[in-house]
Amino acid sequence: MRVPLSWLREYVDVPAGTTPEDVLASLVSVGFEEEDVHGFGLTGPIVVGQVVSFDPEPQSNGKTIRWCQVDVGASHGGVRGIVCGAGNFFAGDKVVVTLPGAVLPGPFPIAARKTYGHVSDGMIASARELGLGDEHDGILRLVELGLDPEIGTDAIALLGLDDVAVEINVTPDRGYALSLRGVAREYAHATGAAFRDPGDRDFEDLAQPTSGFDVAVVDDAPIRGRVGASEFVVRVVRGVDPTQPTPAWMIARLQLAGIRSLGVLIDITNYVMLELGNPIHGYDLDRLTGGITVRRARAGEHLTTLDGKDRALSAEDLLITDDSGPIGLAGVMGGATTEMTDATRDVLIEAAIFDTVTIARSARRHKLPSEASKRFERGVDPLIPFVAARRVADLMVAHAGGTLGEEGGALFAEVFLEAIDLPRGFPAGLIGVDYTDAEVIGALETIGAEVTEDGETLTVIPPSWRPDLTDKWTLAEEVARITGYDRIPSVLPIPPSGRGFTSAQAGRRRVANALAASGFVETPSFGFTTEAQNDLHGSPSGEHLPSMGLANPLDGQAPFLRRSLVPGLLQVAHRNESRGLTDLALFETGAVFLPEVGVTYGTETVPPAAVRPDAATLAALDAAIPPQPRHVAILLTGLRVAKQPGQPAEPFDVADALDAVRTIAVAAGVEITVAQAARAALHPGRTGVLLVDDTEVGYVGELLPAVSAAADLPGRVIVAELDLDLVLDLAGEKVVAAALSGYPAATQDVSLVVDAALPAAGVRAALADGAGSLLESVRLVDDYRGAGLAEGTKSLTFALRFRADDRTLTAAEASEAKLAGVAVAAERFGAAIRE
Repeated sequence: MRVPLSWLREYVDVPAGTTPEDVLASLVSVGFEEEDVHGFGLTGPIVVGQVVSFDPEPQSNGKTIRWCQVDVGASHGGVRGIVCGAGNFFAGDKVVVTLPGAVLPGPFPIAARKTYGHVSDGMIASARELGLGDEHDGILRLVELGLDPEIGTDAIALLGLDDVAVEINVTPDRGYALSLRGVAREYAHATGAAFRDPGDRDFEDLAQPTSGFDVAVVDDAPIRGRVGASEFVVRVVRGVDPTQPTPAWMIARLQLAGIRSLGVLIDITNYVMLELGNPIHGYDLDRLTGGITVRRARAGEHLTTLDGKDRALSAEDLLITDDSGPIGLAGVMGGATTEMTDATRDVLIEAAIFDTVTIARSARRHKLPSEASKRFERGVDPLIPFVAARRVADLMVAHAGGTLGEEGGALFAEVFLEAIDLPRGFPAGLIGVDYTDAEVIGALETIGAEVTEDGETLTVIPPSWRPDLTDKWTLAEEVARITGYDRIPSVLPIPPSGRGFTSAQAGRRRVANALAASGFVETPSFGFTTEAQNDLHGSPSGEHLPSMGLANPLDGQAPFLRRSLVPGLLQVAHRNESRGLTDLALFETGAVFLPEVGVTYGTETVPPAAVRPDAATLAALDAAIPPQPRHVAILLTGLRVAKQPGQPAEPFDVADALDAVRTIAVAAGVEITVAQAARAALHPGRTGVLLVDDTEVGYVGELLPAVSAAADLPGRVIVAELDLDLVLDLAGEKVVAAALSGYPAATQDVSLVVDAALPAAGVRAALADGAGSLLESVRLVDDYRGAGLAEGTKSLTFALRFRADDRTLTAAEASEAKLAGVAVAAERFGAAIRE
């Protein structure tokens, strides 16, 4: 909201010498955010001159200039010669002359300079050059503004160009401050200055319309039980002249407030909107057919709005209609068929109160934010429309030559302001400041509330312009705001003892820290992807599984929630490859979304934000969303060791991914084994399933070359992905603290010949099961296939370590345990000790 200071001073006493920065500081103290200071950006001398004469001089470039003699007054040098390219003025016209030394917005300094064969001793200015608008139809003739000042008069003061505006950010709950009325009241709260309410007029003084125009509100489909329009006032002003000039002071104020001048009739409606906060619309009365009805749109209806666009209407849209059909989108923008033009002679003025939700939805539905909708969707004072309609009428009578009659109409409901109970001491307990009852009552009465004392409770009726005051908490916030935020002590909260990470949070932190310490870089990514990527990476066989789609995706090409973390890592890897970073070790932890086949998710009932849901409601909400386990995934591509003197390059391979899996296992507190498997996106023979005991927790492998190429990644790409929540759950069941044995270990190796297709993990498990409790560890150290072995077989060599808790093992005990393991492997897989 931009607030011209000359306008602000009309409604509140701003001391002389107060700077814009002082005004902003005062408004900040009552909760507004400072944005900027705006001015016209010009300095004098800029004066009123009169064109004495001019000589047209055609130029070789086809342009005709005028060599003008302009009288700027004896105190400014009398008659000056000025070159001007405009042709819209006449001898005798009074104009604005910028003399040498002046600076126009830009900045554009003015100096005497030679041009077109003359020395131009200044410049005759247009409205755009002075910052009064965007139009450039030639120089500004003061007669067009209804002005006839003395020659030599200071034009900056004459046109209000010495004014400045302060800009503040108004939060959505404080729509009343989108008006000079609201900001002046807040400045009075901040400084104690006297406030004069421009909306304070007696109902009888407004000379209510008595007859002559039918108005009706018909709302068969109210939203949340609230009809679209609760108040609708129309007044008629006849005999206006829309070609009359808008007063210069009004143009200057509108320009500073960010609204350009569009003619006297529209300027007046915009001016009153800024002044009182009630958007106003004017209709050409002669273009209306019958009376006005406010209703919802019907199927198939269209409306051409003032911006010239044809809009298909929704059944929720609230319309202003006459007998011909829609003539305006209520609270958002008027229609083109009844627009005020230069031919308008009789004006119908509309001031209304529309439902906030209806207006907000229509503005967003049609992508049509406007100054009107911005105010209506935040809430307009329900007691102001009569005042606003009369204020517009009075200004049209004063500046457009109209006549206000008794014609018009009004529909309005009784305004009921619900009382709020405020317990004594509640603001002090909530805010942490020891407010007295007098301070609380004084603060609430300052903002316009009515306060009645009733024992231990204050009964508060908020002012009509504050729909945001709905309960004791918002009243307490007002007390804190008005009495000063600087009184609130700065006290750091003391965290309760005995709290910290949950077991799952600590486990996730350990896994992430371990991977980062191992040289991996964490790269969080958005959880959005395509359905094809979900099918490729989110299911083992590549079959189509359900994906959760987004109703309003950030990226229309990725409208689904991910089933796997791998697509996001591939995007990150591609982005780095494109920037020359080719050796990558990446990881991510995050949620994936796994809807189940045949289950419909979502809910039509959402509990209100201000009510804590009970256990049943929370359970229903949880059931309405798909499972969202947290996964951890890694990606390796490029070189593990770069080429250097005496050292060849070593690319990443599946073994490096398995090392990362072991790092995750150690951090999580589980033992993970790997077995051969197949997966749609991974290379056959270079893919493994990851197991904790017999539970599958993830996979590891090398991407198919075609998949890598589709991701624009050259060379080998290795990935692994684990269900981190499942791993940590299994760890919680398995982790047991045990004492370390002080006795030495006995180590032995064994080589077993088995079928070449047999996974080594199964043989290892058989050895462990058979060897019993003395076996401390078993590790595969060699996989041999070649001479000395029968075709179709392989030799697996395992290193075994045995230890007892209570004694030193003999070699015979260790060998006995080893052979027991070999026996189980022989029984299960036909394994034989290699000779």
